[in-house]
Amino acid sequence: MLTTAAILKKVRELEIKSKKLTSDLFTGEYHSAFKGRGMSFKEVREYAAGDDIRFIDWNVSARFGHPFSKVFEEERELTVMLLIDISRSSLFGTINATRRDIATEIAAVLAFSAISNGDKVGAILYSDRIERYIPPKKGKQQALFLLRQLVTTEPKGQGTQLTVALRYFNNTTRQKSIAFVLSDFLDANYGDALRVAGNRHDIVGIKIYDQMDQRLPDLGLLRIEDAETGRRKWVDTGNAFVRHEHEKEFFRITAYSNEAFRKAGSDLLHLRTDEDYVRVLQRFFISRNRP
Repeated sequence: MLTTAAILKKVRELEIKSKKLTSDLFTGEYHSAFKGRGMSFKEVREYAAGDDIRFIDWNVSARFGHPFSKVFEEERELTVMLLIDISRSSLFGTINATRRDIATEIAAVLAFSAISNGDKVGAILYSDRIERYIPPKKGKQQALFLLRQLVTTEPKGQGTQLTVALRYFNNTTRQKSIAFVLSDFLDANYGDALRVAGNRHDIVGIKIYDQMDQRLPDLGLLRIEDAETGRRKWVDTGNAFVRHEHEKEFFRITAYSNEAFRKAGSDLLHLRTDEDYVRVLQRFFISRNRP
């Protein structure tokens, strides 16, 4: 358990690093990538040549006997929600940092990017249940509060269920939002919930994984423990078949994630814990700006 002084020190370090990255690298890219994607209904007016027929209001048109179009306007502020997997599997990491360390840093950068752009930011911390809900608000204090909760919240759940987080997000967030899902996605059967959320919101997944998630080193017999269930077993990493099956399972899980996000019309980024997440985020923001 971290002391109060250690918590404040950690949050302060995250603030300094994130604000520097935000001001130096991300503010322009973030703004261009997401501004204008949130549209709200403004009014109904008579249909004019060139109007998109998808926006015809058929109820009003039927009432008046000729076509009317719905008019939308750009929302001046966006809501950014961070859905962060804090299950016990997020504590794994063999190089550079744990998955949760990386997720926390990325969350800090995204939070300060949103705040510096005048947007609201909130979070859902989840395992196989909702561990903490932070309603979206504006301002620096909101970002700092969010980081304190992320640094200090310990999961009560024993597993990971993204479906639970996505359904909670849909039920609590009516306004179209940008949602970043930070997880290792060691989960299954969340495709339907993701499609429902993707129909209403702009969903971006960030899959954070360790190199050993993909490839086991040849170290002979190893005793490993499942972080979520506590079960222990011996694994013969010197066996080529065992290593092959481990890698095959990693790609099976990755393929499911890719397909689930594709069907939801959402983006999925892949980030290894020893990679530079700054470059990965930058490339993504820049790709969003291309026509």
